[in-house]
Amino acid sequence: MAGVTSLYISATDAASGKSAVALGILHQLARRHGRIGVYRPVAERDDELVELLLGQLTVLGMEELAQDPATAVGVTYDEVHNLGVESAMTRIVEGFHTVAEQFDTVLVIGSDFADVTAPSEFAFNSQVAANLGTPMLLVIPGGERGPTSTATAAQLALAAARDHHATVAGVVANQVRPEKLARTDELLRAAVGDLTVSVVADVPLLRAPTMQDYLEATDGELVHGDADLLDRECHGIVVAAMTLPNVLDRITEGCVVIVPADREAIVIGTLLAHRATTFPGLSGIILNGGFELSPQISRLIDGVDLSLPMVAVDSSTMDTASALLHTAGRITATSQRKIEAAVAAIDETIDASGLLHIGDRPERERVVTPLMFEHDIVDAARRTQARIVLPEGTEPRVLEAAAICHERGIARLTLLGDPDAVQAVARDRNVDLTGIDIVDPIHSEWRIGFAEEYARIRAHKGVTVEMAHDIVTDRSYFGTLMVHQGLADGMVSGSVTTTAATVRPALEIVRTAPGVSVVSSVFFMCLADRVLVYGDCAINPDPTAAQLADIAISSARTAAQFGIDPRVAMLSYSTGASGTGADVEKVREATDLVRERAPELLVEGPIQYDAAVDPAVAATKLKDSPVAGAANVLIFPDLNTGNNTYKAVQRSASAVAIGPVLQGLGKPVNDLSRGALVRDIVNTIVITAIQAGGNR
Repeated sequence: MAGVTSLYISATDAASGKSAVALGILHQLARRHGRIGVYRPVAERDDELVELLLGQLTVLGMEELAQDPATAVGVTYDEVHNLGVESAMTRIVEGFHTVAEQFDTVLVIGSDFADVTAPSEFAFNSQVAANLGTPMLLVIPGGERGPTSTATAAQLALAAARDHHATVAGVVANQVRPEKLARTDELLRAAVGDLTVSVVADVPLLRAPTMQDYLEATDGELVHGDADLLDRECHGIVVAAMTLPNVLDRITEGCVVIVPADREAIVIGTLLAHRATTFPGLSGIILNGGFELSPQISRLIDGVDLSLPMVAVDSSTMDTASALLHTAGRITATSQRKIEAAVAAIDETIDASGLLHIGDRPERERVVTPLMFEHDIVDAARRTQARIVLPEGTEPRVLEAAAICHERGIARLTLLGDPDAVQAVARDRNVDLTGIDIVDPIHSEWRIGFAEEYARIRAHKGVTVEMAHDIVTDRSYFGTLMVHQGLADGMVSGSVTTTAATVRPALEIVRTAPGVSVVSSVFFMCLADRVLVYGDCAINPDPTAAQLADIAISSARTAAQFGIDPRVAMLSYSTGASGTGADVEKVREATDLVRERAPELLVEGPIQYDAAVDPAVAATKLKDSPVAGAANVLIFPDLNTGNNTYKAVQRSASAVAIGPVLQGLGKPVNDLSRGALVRDIVNTIVITAIQAGGNR
């Protein structure tokens, strides 16, 4: 997806005219930004706006790059409610990236205020934009608002978007009456600061319903006239509940006349007025009441060859008028006049190219949500196609995670265990293991070779081949030997076994990586708007200064493997030279060792947690530090501090904690928590696959 740009158009209220804005921006992007994709996170599968926009791309000469309409919708409204917001959001993100892989620029259009989810549909759109990493263009309907109210609405929407960690590129006040344009522009700019502001004048044509809209709204039937003229826009309604002279006085250009079909004198008089050069032309006539015109009148109308659409409906005059008044105008693929008007209006007021780049942020300010991070690492794992062995082949959670990883193409998997026992558990849980290898350590053809290799490695401990022949049937040892012998690229275990049972074979067989003295761990802490790396929170109780330096360097390398540009904070209860004591001196010595052994790393220490992550605190304590206030790799001085901190952040800040991720081993082996959920196991398989890819 490298190089893809995107823009998320979201209305703050219903009836904002965002379709016209989207149409105009699409035309600009198509002229300047290569291959254009369209995406609606939530819409119906036969969405009319998707049909319009994709049709316009064809009109603009991009038919050879035609997008499959099925890819343009993430989920439907029903799917949001049935799946739940979290599952729906995952599908939305995956759908977006599917489109982004095919196009240079993706135009995203938010939902239509059709009750996506409580409490706020705009908040939902902000969450989606944040998870897509796509800057928002906020569209505020200004037609019924005054300038002050429009500016206030913009401030509230901007605050709501930022509360959900969305980036806002600009604000559009749409449908603003001509006499309010200047004042709206002035107040809007004052309200939103340095954001791009556009004020689009009201274009009545864009809001006007067509006779086709009225026909559908009233469940009517075309009884006379040209069906092609049903796309004609309607500008006003006249209810002909009066004498003919009074009806004629109220006719305006492009209006629709509602008249009961049994008032045939009014019908004939209205038709004559339409044909006369001395009266305005109509867009159509609605014959209400469920009556039929008499045969004589029908024959008369046919004889004068009138093309004016006449629609018959069954409803009363009041119900018909109410239905028409509540019918909103639409821009459809056949609304050529509206399409041209929308494109012209947006071309005059909005610079789409500028908006695409305003949303860019420096790396240290970029928002990364948990869902974004999970998608990015899954995408990276898919590219590696690593072979991962899972020793706990009869654990239901492991089987479910394996099936998910296979279905999503994350890794090539091998389960260890008796094949009959593994398949029995899979059948009981309705898990499909097709395409996943199952190896029984007891009867494997590799057992003898593994025993010989293990005996060689552990000969200094007195291990013989005969002893090793039994040891290697332990699934943790067998899986580790698969990694050691190149039959697998990494191993994930620990959901039903202890950390020691997973780590001990790794330390005995694959051992530590060159230049690393200690195996350690990190957690990826996925906060609402960023990902932090915490180390060591699981392995080393009280590391020495040298070990702490090792942990810091290993953690920085792990962060870099996962696309995080490391800025390392060596944490202590003191910042800079402000404190003394054995614990502070240990961190200070470790920091010096990191600078000596890895001079390319940005590292600061000793430093307190608040100074490490909060720019305001950093400005008072270490204002010239490139790390303070922007640290993303945080190294704790001991296990007590690290373990409690990660759990406190996980529980109190609702952070997603991915890990522990073991580091410092010669080849990737990772340990699961015994309380790991299926999602945790999937994430650990993903991480192990990426680590394996980095070792190739």
